[in-house]
Amino acid sequence: MALLPEVKPYYGKLKLLIGGEWVESQSNIVHETPNPATGEIIAQYPTATKEEARAAVEAAQKGFEALRGIALRERARMLFDMRQKFEERFEDLTRVLTQDHGRTIKESIGSVRRVIENIESACSAAYGLVSRNEHLDNLANGIDMWLTWEPMGPFLIVTPGNIPMHAWSSFVPYALAAGCSVVVSPSRQDPVAAEYIARVALEVGWPPGAINLVHGGREINKYILEQPEIQGLGFIGSTSAGWDLFKLCGQLGKNSSINGNGKNTVVIMPDVDVNKVVPFVRQGCFGMTGQRCLGSDNVVVIGDIYDQFKQRFAEDARSMKLGYGLDESTAMGPYSSQAGRDKVAAWVERCLSEGATMVQDGRVLPPEFKKGFFMGPTILENLRPDMEAAKEEAFGAVAGLIRADSLEQVIDWINTKTDLGHSACIMTESGRAARKFAREVNVGNVGINVGVPQPYAFFPLGSKRKSFFGGAKSRMASMRLFLDEKTVTARWV
Repeated sequence: MALLPEVKPYYGKLKLLIGGEWVESQSNIVHETPNPATGEIIAQYPTATKEEARAAVEAAQKGFEALRGIALRERARMLFDMRQKFEERFEDLTRVLTQDHGRTIKESIGSVRRVIENIESACSAAYGLVSRNEHLDNLANGIDMWLTWEPMGPFLIVTPGNIPMHAWSSFVPYALAAGCSVVVSPSRQDPVAAEYIARVALEVGWPPGAINLVHGGREINKYILEQPEIQGLGFIGSTSAGWDLFKLCGQLGKNSSINGNGKNTVVIMPDVDVNKVVPFVRQGCFGMTGQRCLGSDNVVVIGDIYDQFKQRFAEDARSMKLGYGLDESTAMGPYSSQAGRDKVAAWVERCLSEGATMVQDGRVLPPEFKKGFFMGPTILENLRPDMEAAKEEAFGAVAGLIRADSLEQVIDWINTKTDLGHSACIMTESGRAARKFAREVNVGNVGINVGVPQPYAFFPLGSKRKSFFGGAKSRMASMRLFLDEKTVTARWV
């Protein structure tokens, strides 16, 4: 099948977005970013200097002051207009995401649709501010009291390499709805996608400085967060990087919403129809090449259907077509970076060294996949829940099969064998088992007969334990990140 056309084969040297202008960085540190499917360089991007980062913060402060002067109804209208721009540019956004990240075009379509859902949710959140105000007349003799919610100021938003557009939309539209400006620091893995989504967002006429973008990394992120104008942080990425930033937010007294790694399990109960559940498990383990925090590594099978499930699951994995995601028949694309692929390959070796055995080896590929960052779906068995590899996230298209005797045993494993708590899924036809699982498992996002328990935009990403740090979850719940309360007590009598 012919490939869908790329938006551009090469995007040149990317710029920084500061105060509504795209400016050429003066940094002498310039990186190249490849197309993960072909290995060909598609853009260059700079690491911003501290002076440029400071300029972005100053621009965000001015942007915040401008946003405060825009009436709530007007901000909501601009968000509605932004939603329309994303609809108009939908096809380009999906192709840029596939080209820069490596996912399939169907996965990119789903991701950009999530972006639009977040913008819609932010529209709702803007008007929802009205319902959060309370006014009590004559609370005491001659005294009235009311509560208002006020935007706090500029925020740093750090987005990861696996969901560059979706993560952007988990924070930025809500910040704008609240009246806050942002400095976005995207992952180095897909800077083209980060620039493209910012360009589309600016088309509706946000005031200069409302949205800023600098390419940096951990040191620049730390520097921006330390600036006095920055009121807090919205972050999706690794637990280790998130923990460092969470501690810094604590030291600085700043708000945070920090989403980290996961170690997720899907449980197969003995009452299921194996043929029905295998596609859901495949999506949870191998969709988006396993590079998502709500994907699953551990597949725990209870009862005597283990062999039947293993055989059917392996057959399904072998049938997945690898390739460039702009080929619409591709079922699984490359990893977004060579380092990511190599890390997953090392994780597989670690499993084998701990006693796991191979069912389906995705490391063995035909020569045509040598140019990109490919590795096929991999299935291991004979994992034990006390193995280190069974406790730590693979972040790749790897499924580790584990046998279990009972649902109680699996719930205990999920709650005690790892300190991460993004998600867990159960495949069952038993309402009793599903209810028990949902009530007792200590994770923030539970799936029942779904492969990926992805909350819609108007629900929070409810992660727990060391998968989340901070005072406000992301998406709709991030409005709590950007707003502060003020009470007024007045006597006019």
